[in-house]
Amino acid sequence: VGNSSVLTCAPKSNLTMVTWKITPNVGGFCTLGYRADQNKTERTNCSGSMNWKFRPDQDPALEIQQVGTAHEGIYTCEVVTRDENFHETYHLTVLVQPRLSLHCDAQGNPVCQAAAGKPAARISWVPEGNSSSREEGHGNGTVTVLSKFSAHSTNGTDTTCIASHPAGDQSTSIAC
Repeated sequence: VGNSSVLTCAPKSNLTMVTWKITPNVGGFCTLGYRADQNKTERTNCSGSMNWKFRPDQDPALEIQQVGTAHEGIYTCEVVTRDENFHETYHLTVLVQPRLSLHCDAQGNPVCQAAAGKPAARISWVPEGNSSSREEGHGNGTVTVLSKFSAHSTNGTDTTCIASHPAGDQSTSIAC
């Protein structure tokens, strides 16, 4: 989320036409097209965050700026040359790194929250001990994971919460 992403489409010599067909998981179909005989680009229903990376006659790559979960879906590049047709399909999935927080509850137990991640984070503890976790799904596809550490005799010693996630692991420590 928030980064730019470039989807490549093999450049071909003798390019006649290039079309990106985008079918998002949510929202309407859009296309970006280029015709070499007219040296003309067209766009239909595509947001301003999607455009050619360079000149489509030289490199038909698609750039998505400020990637968000709304960009998830199927992206197909179709290249037509005098000799052949070429298709490249991408299934774009967007990762959202959760926001990690840690606090002590009223009983003095560490409680770790990995908020609004996609997919859900996995929470583990150091030192190892008993913990209970629950997940809460949100309408935008993100998930918040809440984990309570309940090992005995951690008074005054640091307990570390580790959130493992494909977008990057995070950790934080607290003494309750």
